[in-house]
Amino acid sequence: MSLRSVKKIIQAQPTLEGAGVHLRRAIGFGEQNEFDPFLLLDDFRNENPNDYLAGFPWHPHRGIETITYVLAGNVSHKDSLGNNGILSGGDVQWMTAGSGILHQEMPHGDENGRMHGFQLWANLPSSLKMTSPHYQDVSSKDIPVVIDDDGTHVRIICGNFWGKKGPVEGIAADPHYLDVYVPPGQQKILKVETSRTAFAYIFEGSGNFHAASALQPVLTETTEFDGNETLQWAKNRSLVSFETGDEVCVCAGENGVRFLLVSGTPLREPIAWGGPIVMNTQEQLRQAFAELRIGTFIKER
Repeated sequence: MSLRSVKKIIQAQPTLEGAGVHLRRAIGFGEQNEFDPFLLLDDFRNENPNDYLAGFPWHPHRGIETITYVLAGNVSHKDSLGNNGILSGGDVQWMTAGSGILHQEMPHGDENGRMHGFQLWANLPSSLKMTSPHYQDVSSKDIPVVIDDDGTHVRIICGNFWGKKGPVEGIAADPHYLDVYVPPGQQKILKVETSRTAFAYIFEGSGNFHAASALQPVLTETTEFDGNETLQWAKNRSLVSFETGDEVCVCAGENGVRFLLVSGTPLREPIAWGGPIVMNTQEQLRQAFAELRIGTFIKER
């Protein structure tokens, strides 16, 4: 067994998307190969309705899969296939854009004005770029939760974990997508296959992912340990990128830690990326935008 060491810790950066939605972006600033097969991770947690109600009006996607995970509030969606619905707290939507789809996503806060959630983009391999679009809508009640003796909770959105299987299936990148909570002061080791790209995104509390470290009585930005090394604590809206290995170790801070643990099989294919469309070559990208202009983007089935 080999523990994954921390490659880097990235703080999510403020950005505007859609018609003016304020969010934080952790992946998606040009590091196309570093998180392969994942392209983008947006954290759209907000308590000010003026910062999110404009939403994400009609826009295209091709060549990717988008995974929307709602923690609080609601997201209503429609698409060019005639689908429509509402995602509420704890729900997941996994959309395979494939050959092309037009859709809109309009967020609405809960009774306290909160709109909390995440969107992750997973790349499609070249063989499936032009596959038929489809959805997997998953209700919160259908997502299994496992609870360990120390109080650790894990929601299994996709993949197998501790003998349970998540409800989302048939995804090209074969991802594992977990929502993990570790109580204050607890240390936890979580299995991640060596062949996978893996990262953790912290959205509550804080923790460190350095197995060599001892827990510290006071939470600080950096803590000296073993004489000449520096221990970094990952705080809210931090993404932890891992080196290779088959286990991740996390030590929860004084308020516990909750994070997404995501891993997937790298595609190792060329990427031509233009906004909401991701292909393998620049010529394919030009063709996609040309089809948008002349109205042939949506393929008949």
